[in-house]
Amino acid sequence: MMAKAKKWMKHIRNIIVNPRRFFTKIVADGNMEESMLKAFMYGLLGGILVLGLRLIGGATVTIGAVFSAIIIVPVLAVAMLFVMGGLMMLVSEITGGERDWEIAIKGLASVFFIYPAILVLNALAFNCTSMWIISIAVDAYVMFLFYNIALYCMRGRRANVIAVIAIFTLFMVTVYATDYRIGWFMLKNTGATLACLM
Repeated sequence: MMAKAKKWMKHIRNIIVNPRRFFTKIVADGNMEESMLKAFMYGLLGGILVLGLRLIGGATVTIGAVFSAIIIVPVLAVAMLFVMGGLMMLVSEITGGERDWEIAIKGLASVFFIYPAILVLNALAFNCTSMWIISIAVDAYVMFLFYNIALYCMRGRRANVIAVIAIFTLFMVTVYATDYRIGWFMLKNTGATLACLM
């Protein structure tokens, strides 16, 4: 168990410290089940952590909340993996990178350790200011990871990858600068978002 924990921590450290070295080692080997399982397990961990936070905060435990934590959130994580995989394939096509679906899925699954952290951070937002700070920080880091996967894992041309990421960033800035941010915030934390409307 300790060996697995150390391997997991090393995996996370390598992505954070040296993403280029980590992502360039990802290859297609026909084993996509591990990536799906990884997304599901991280989704399950995130769901349980958020449920735990709500319990600590005094929320009432309902069958719906438990079902959501152990079934809905993990399944959504797997669905998100495939949606993001499709987006990554589109980006790779535009940037002249790999056209391999498996590499895209594996690259994305390797960073799914941030999924529980994102769920927990969003749940920790307690007012409008904290919602803004957490949302911007999380979106910026996700964009950073997306850049590294597109460049080093999918091997897109650097100039093209930078251009695509710049377009995505401009889109996110537009969302934050308009009332569309309320809908975006609502997806993350309804309670904290409602504070932005007062």
